Amino acid sequence: MFRISKLADYAVVVLADMARQGDALMSAASIAEQTQISEPTVAKVLKMLSRGGIVQSVRGAAGGYRLARSAGAITVVEIIEAIEGPIALTACVDGLEPDCALGACCGVRGRWDSVNQTLRSALEGVMLADMMRPTFRGSMRAGEEKGATYGRH
Repeated sequence: MFRISKLADYAVVVLADMARQGDALMSAASIAEQTQISEPTVAKVLKMLSRGGIVQSVRGAAGGYRLARSAGAITVVEIIEAIEGPIALTACVDGLEPDCALGACCGVRGRWDSVNQTLRSALEGVMLADMMRPTFRGSMRAGEEKGATYGRH
């Protein structure tokens, strides 16, 4: 099953929270409080997103983090790759295993590249702003209040 990591999911939640605050500088502690994600996890995610050029870090007593671009200019693929590295469905696609044991007789050799590119292209078409739009699920689980699961994944 293809599934993004919990850390990549948290990154989207953190970025969505930051986008809602506009251009304001935010601390890891304030983001953690808003999202209900632990502060060490938020700090780790912010550091990775900063290295990926998605957030800007401002040092100093009045420092913090802010988005490097608007939510409409940040793709989901950028977020995932900042956290997890390049999207690659198989080891053949990411090039880390150039000498695959099945390489000489593999009946699908090279075919995963197009599947991987299709997935990557789909994710390039989804922006952080799209992820922030409200969803309209038909019903909530019994006992669940609206918004009660924000930040709990």
